[in-house]
Amino acid sequence: MLKKIFLSFILIFSSSYLFAENISNNIKVTDGDTIVINKEKIRFVGIDTPELKQTCAKDDEKIFCGEIAKDLLIKKIGSEIPKCISEGKDRYNRVLAECFVNGESLSSFLVRSGYAFAYRKYSKKFVKDEDYAKTNNLGMWNMQFQYPWDWRKKNKFKK
Repeated sequence: MLKKIFLSFILIFSSSYLFAENISNNIKVTDGDTIVINKEKIRFVGIDTPELKQTCAKDDEKIFCGEIAKDLLIKKIGSEIPKCISEGKDRYNRVLAECFVNGESLSSFLVRSGYAFAYRKYSKKFVKDEDYAKTNNLGMWNMQFQYPWDWRKKNKFKK
């Protein structure tokens, strides 16, 4: 019985993981703040989400908060194709943009949910959303975490 439950969990998790990569032929979610639409890599401007391998902690439990951010984005996009407003390109040649689904900013949604941070180094646009998440202990604000930019420095990780 336990073996069947375990195998069911593995199948559900692996199918969810496969779905996490390609939402449709035209869109792929790379991580919590990067998507690819029609082969064009788009980095959400003004926010930063935890890296996929980054963990947070709650009640001494390790939580893959980067994976949660990515999954939250996948669910929010659903079967829609985001509409993005480009603000140029970054040093990695990614399009920097704010993207919307049904008129709602994906960046604002992620920050307000507590699974992304206002990237103040580049923009102050999402500070109020971050304040909301922090005040209400949403997402990572209810856990112990490192800011993604600090985690990348510590782990010598480059996007």
